[in-house]
Formats: sequence, C-alpha cells, structure tokens
Amino acid sequence: MNAMPLTTISRNRCFGGVQAVYSHDSPETGTPMRFGVFLPPQASAETPVPVLYWLSGLSCTEENFIVKAGAQRVAAELGLAIVAPDTSPRGLDLPGETDSWDFGRGAGFYVDATQAPWAAHYRMYSYVTEELRWLVACHFPIDPTRSGISGHSMGGHGALTIGLRNPQAYRSISAFAPIASPMRCPWGEKALTGYLGANRETWRDHDATELIASRGWSGPPLRVDQGMADPFLDTQLKPELLSEACRRAGVALELNLREGYDHSYFFIASFIEEHLRFHARHLGDARRLNPSRDTAIS
Repeated sequence: MNAMPLTTISRNRCFGGVQAVYSHDSPETGTPMRFGVFLPPQASAETPVPVLYWLSGLSCTEENFIVKAGAQRVAAELGLAIVAPDTSPRGLDLPGETDSWDFGRGAGFYVDATQAPWAAHYRMYSYVTEELRWLVACHFPIDPTRSGISGHSMGGHGALTIGLRNPQAYRSISAFAPIASPMRCPWGEKALTGYLGANRETWRDHDATELIASRGWSGPPLRVDQGMADPFLDTQLKPELLSEACRRAGVALELNLREGYDHSYFFIASFIEEHLRFHARHLGDARRLNPSRDTAIS
C-alpha cells in the first residue's frame, strides 16, 4: 500500500532537529487531520529512532503540546521522536458538535463512536492506533517497534487505555493528570454515553481501571503524575481509583502526587523531562548522542 501524501503546514529547526506539523486526508475520520512531529538530530534512514506518541486533552489541538510543553530539548538529547495528533476531527459542523467544550469538536476521547451522528467520523481510537502509526512509519525515520505513548487529562485517559489494549504496539505508558476512570466521572459519562450509547458494558474497553482488572499489564511500570492543586482532581480525575486497580491486579504503578501543581501546561512543562527519560529508558537504544548542530537535520 502506498503511503498517503502529507501536506507540510510548518517546519522549524529546533535543538538541532526539526519540529513540523503536517495535514493529510484521513480515511478513518473522513476529514483532513493534522499532527505534529519532532524529529531529533539522530533521526536518519540509517538510524531510525524510538517514538513517543502524545495525546492532548479536552479542547486542545496538536499545537498545545508543541508550543507549551518544552519537550524538544530533552527529546533531541535522547534521540526520541514525538508525534502529537489533533484531538478530534474538524470541519464537520455536526449537530451539537460545538455546544460544549467537553464533548464534540476537540473532545474525541480516543474512542471509535458507534452512535449517530458521530460514528462515521469520530474514530480517534482507530486513527491513533492504526492510521497515524502507519503514516508515521511510512514517512519518517522512526522505529515502530520502539513506541511509547503518553498524554494529558483526556489524552492521559487515551494513553492509558490505548496502551493497555495494545501492548504489542506500545512498550511504555505514562500520563499527566489522566481521567483514570471515565465510567465514574462526569466528563467520561457524558462522552461515553454520547459516543458509545447508554450500555455501560460497552464502556469498559475505554476505562483504564477496568482494563487493568481485565487485561493487566506486564510492561514497565505505568507512570502517572498528578498535581494536588488540580481543580479536577476529586471530581473528574480520581487517581485513587487507578492506584487501587493496579494494587488489586498486581500492576506496577509509579504515581507521583505533586504538591501545589494544577492542571495546566505549567505542570506538564515542569515534569515532561522525567517522562521523556522514562520512555527513553524503556524503549531501548535511545542513545544520548549529541551530534554537531552543523550536521543535524536541516
């Protein structure tokens, strides 16, 4: 199968590598989709590098992580590529799509919707796990056998559930302030009802606590950072449910509770280096090379 063409939206030299944004026509969503790619200086056809997929949260686009997280400097040191997709299809103008910030546009919840009018286009689970991974492997010098996944809030939920459901594809999983159990919080109940219908049994494959109980995880410890001044901590995120599920299932969890930190990208920027180094360790062969900036990717 030939690779789908990509349109370059932007391309900037960054710490000896390249930060770019691309768009393409997506068969999964039936819309144009955008994603960001950071390629470190070490990336070449002869030296494919490990890749971390980053999933953003409610109301975000691919841009939030690229411009706010400050990840490129450490990723360049580690020889780690980062791929950051958008959070939903856009340009559809479906009924109700823009009525609220926590459902519809910008809030795809990383599921494949089964309910009208969302089912034909809101297929973010398949977009991330199949289409995007294939596109990245076709177009960029990355090693698809060394992939990790991370994300924030709704994207933390996506990283946990996608990683737990696809251990053959993602070797390491981390999250910032994830929605630990969408079945047990207002954001999740609203989204899962709207996209998947009222039968709660169909929600279990999109709830990290349920997946840990039913499938477990034999990879490296799950790494989660949570700000203790997060205004959504008790009502939406509920990390204690994730901790209890891991304890019961015997799944290793590194849960870091960060005093004074909130839900913002200031929190993410404060600890993104630790997450990148975590993934680099577990993806293997992520060498801390420091090639000359004069000979790096242009």
